[in-house]
Amino acid sequence: MRFAIFGDIHANLEALETVLADARENGCSHFVCLGDVVGYNANPHECLEIVRGLGCPVVKGNHDEQAAISDSLDGFNPLAEEALNWTRENLTVDDKKFLNELRLVRQVRDFTIVHATLDTPHKWGYVFNQLDASASFSYQHTSVCFFGHTHAPRAYIRDGPVMSIPLDKIKFEMGKKYFINIGSVGQPRDGDWRAAYVIYHVDKNFIELRRLEYDIQTAQKKILAAGLPKRLADRLAIGK
Repeated sequence: MRFAIFGDIHANLEALETVLADARENGCSHFVCLGDVVGYNANPHECLEIVRGLGCPVVKGNHDEQAAISDSLDGFNPLAEEALNWTRENLTVDDKKFLNELRLVRQVRDFTIVHATLDTPHKWGYVFNQLDASASFSYQHTSVCFFGHTHAPRAYIRDGPVMSIPLDKIKFEMGKKYFINIGSVGQPRDGDWRAAYVIYHVDKNFIELRRLEYDIQTAQKKILAAGLPKRLADRLAIGK
């Protein structure tokens, strides 16, 4: 059994289609989405249709939450705020209902999924280092938890002191806990513009990070054609 675990799609249809095609080519039979399906890019409805069509476990991201309501966007930077206002206008009532009803934390099989942190998932805190990760480990009741939100792949391991290592391939070991950021499908921010997701090889008890080139030019053209800020198109090419 293989799970494709992905998130932070941010309405990037070209990246999402590439990730799902790669997952199927690599024998993934199950899919899990860690939230932020919408925001920033130009295909929020289309990406939601695809994710809903998978019938897979999904947790809510901060952009998903804000896109589904009409409250003020306090706490978002001007770029994200402009994109979210546009997104709200380009989602259906059913889209917003689906996003609004998503849970913040879920257990899937023998692992946990969350968009941001386990200690205060509704506050959308960021995990950038071992200290940030330590708070979530205290609330982690499975040996493995997958999360997103920072758009940068990273693995945090607790076996005594919390360690932080780059994410590539990790074999899970008995007695250790793993808090793993799977990176971003639609807007990576680790300096690598390629779409990122993780394959969890359940039977062999290991994960691998996948990085994929996609049709970034089309994604950029759609952003500009939608009247979204040019910076959103530019940043896709630099992975920031």
